Amino acid sequence: MALQDDVIRSRSNPLVRRLRALRDSTRAGEHCLIEGPRLLLEALAARVAVVEAVASPRADRTSGGREALLALAGAGIAPRRVDEAVLSDLSETETSQGLLAVAERPRFEAEHLFAQTPLVVVAVGVQNPGNLGALMRTAEGAGATGALLTAGTTDPLSWKALRGSMGSAFRLPHRREARLGDALDLLERHGVRLAATVARGGTPYDRADLRGPVALLLGNEAAGLPEEAEARASLRLTIPLRAPVESLNVGVAAGVLLIEAARQRRSA
Repeated sequence: MALQDDVIRSRSNPLVRRLRALRDSTRAGEHCLIEGPRLLLEALAARVAVVEAVASPRADRTSGGREALLALAGAGIAPRRVDEAVLSDLSETETSQGLLAVAERPRFEAEHLFAQTPLVVVAVGVQNPGNLGALMRTAEGAGATGALLTAGTTDPLSWKALRGSMGSAFRLPHRREARLGDALDLLERHGVRLAATVARGGTPYDRADLRGPVALLLGNEAAGLPEEAEARASLRLTIPLRAPVESLNVGVAAGVLLIEAARQRRSA
């Protein structure tokens, strides 16, 4: 299926205004924006439903762009042509990649998080989208069964978070919970042990048994975990660091813990 022939050149075009409003929205609605051929191909491969797309001439000039256009055609989507300057105005990157799509947010049932032996990441107020994206990417790579994102955590399908996860947010089962207590209740109902990450005083992460059902509670980059999370956890984990370093970036800390959990599970 080819691109539609009429070229959008006005920034006040209704479609352009709709895309801009979705880009600028601070609320996680029913749809998300996907920019660039790579993420678009990841979304289509994950069976994310693409609603509409726009493309500039740049998409035809790269192999990735042409592949993405063919994949869209296979999904029955005919992108609207837009002027390069119009698409650049919508882009959050310095140079537009020539493709922008609107997709339905993937939906995951709670049970998806508890398949096999649960290894769940709980992001508590993680506000940096790059950190959350890296966390989601590492979680998928380490074999985590899913993620719970509590109030105050950034949107995993925002542009920056999607770039950080490189598409993992399309595949890793995740759910947003309005309250931390609700997320912890859900985990406990499924027999998942709560492991709070703390800067000091906990069990060294490589001496803890992470082979059974476990949830890794990871806190805000600045404030760490709230008291409720530490109080309800049956295990407190610490990553020993050499002074004067006191703590790690939440994405790095998640990576250390998740890879250790994966190592233990392979050896079990």
